[in-house]
Amino acid sequence: MRDSRETISPRAFVVGYPIKHSRSPLIHGHWLATYGLAGSYDRVAVAPDDFAAFVAGLKSSDAPFCGGNVTIPHKEVACRLADKVDPLAEELGAANTLWREDGHLHATNTDGIGFTANLDDRHPGWHRAKSAVVLGAGGASRAILQALRDRGVPEIHVVNRTVERARELVDRFGTPLHAHGMEALASLLEGADLFVNTSSLGMDGSEAPRLPFEKMAGNALVTDIVYVPLKTPFILQAEQAGLATVDGLGMLLHQAAPGFEKWFGRRPEVTETLRNLVLADIEAH
Repeated sequence: MRDSRETISPRAFVVGYPIKHSRSPLIHGHWLATYGLAGSYDRVAVAPDDFAAFVAGLKSSDAPFCGGNVTIPHKEVACRLADKVDPLAEELGAANTLWREDGHLHATNTDGIGFTANLDDRHPGWHRAKSAVVLGAGGASRAILQALRDRGVPEIHVVNRTVERARELVDRFGTPLHAHGMEALASLLEGADLFVNTSSLGMDGSEAPRLPFEKMAGNALVTDIVYVPLKTPFILQAEQAGLATVDGLGMLLHQAAPGFEKWFGRRPEVTETLRNLVLADIEAH
């Protein structure tokens, strides 16, 4: 149960460094207006050296916020500093959502929830894939690998330039993960049902290698967590190969919903209106 003052006009935030390009205020502001809820959601720029003090302020009895989102570079520190960390964030070692409840600062990670909810929405039945290939072993990859494992995908191949980093994720999440270097990517795609790009390849117009998506299963799905541009090089290549695709924008939208419910007391819907609102903002910048 929240403090009574928090239910009157709750204030939430997104904290990071830098933070000015975050689209979270646009998303949460839309939901607040749509449901006629009192409250606010603001960007807060906090340098790494100041983040511990920021979290301490969230734990105080006169904290100005009921909770908020955490983004780069604070996710791992937020996980360590929270009073109560749920199993998702604990296994990941990173938190992106904080909230005050019963006098404690709680933490979770909704990235995996956002990833799977996006696929559930845009391509129902995706989780029946028997073999998934995940490109990238950075921070974004962790939640996705956890989500794929937890949804029961029986064979998950992690491909990364530095194979040692891929092996670290295999050690973290166990079976059914397998680690590979980039040289194995083409052969792993043969007959695979699902490809996920978690790397920065193709982001903001950067180059991406051409992959043999035509070797994947005929009903395979290709998805990319990059959403600027919306149609990344990998998405375009997959479309040319006649495969189903899901862009990464929905992950951004769906990962925001659990936090909104924690702070403002209502589970919001991810609608085409919201999607188009964020798309227009992307195009404007």
